[in-house]
Amino acid sequence: MQFTERMPDLALIHTIANVHDSQAAMPLVDSISSIKRPGGDAGPTPLYADRAYDAEDKIRKPLRQRRIIPRIARRNTEHGSGLGKHRSIIESVFAWLFQQRRLRVRYEKRSDTYLAFLTIGCIMIC
Repeated sequence: MQFTERMPDLALIHTIANVHDSQAAMPLVDSISSIKRPGGDAGPTPLYADRAYDAEDKIRKPLRQRRIIPRIARRNTEHGSGLGKHRSIIESVFAWLFQQRRLRVRYEKRSDTYLAFLTIGCIMIC
C-alpha cells in the first residue's frame, strides 16, 4: 500500500517497510511538478541519489526518458565521487524530521495519520 501527498515544491511517498527504494522512486519523481520557465520547459535536471538507487532498468533509464540526469553513485565503486555534498542536504532534512519523536518511531497504526504528521514535519522545515 502506498500513499502520496503532493505539494507545490514537496513530494512525499510513504510505503510499507519491505518495499525496495527502486519501486517507489519513479512514482515519487512523477509526483513532483515540473518547473516552467517563461522561455519554455525547464530542461534536464539532475537527480542525486545514493547507491541504493543504482538500478539501470528501473531507475536510470526511466529518468533519462523523463529528461532527468541521474547522478547516482555506482555500486562497488570507490567513494569520493563528490555526490556527498549534495546528499548532505537531504541527510540534514532527515535529521530535522527525526527531531520529532513521533516521526522517528511510528506510533500510529494508520498510514494516513503518519503521512499527515510527516507532511506537517516537512511544512515546519520549509
